[in-house]
Amino acid sequence: MQSSLIGKIEKANRYAQETERITVTEFSVNFRGEHDNYTTGYQDGKWHCSCHFFSSWRVCSHTIAMEKILGNMLPKEALTIQYSTSP
Repeated sequence: MQSSLIGKIEKANRYAQETERITVTEFSVNFRGEHDNYTTGYQDGKWHCSCHFFSSWRVCSHTIAMEKILGNMLPKEALTIQYSTSP
């Protein structure tokens, strides 16, 4: 393997551990819930989810789960629920 590629892989490994370098501005995921599959995402500074609960409350278990998964990679305005960072 070329030394320049080895250096890039080492840097990528370090970056993967330093999640504070990353700020998610938008994304969309397919979320397999207990009862159905949902489209969950963050765009234009707002959460979105196709589940019924989200349409009434503007928050749901799927968006809260994504907040926990992405943690410090989300901008502060994306954090809708105050929760403990421990599982």
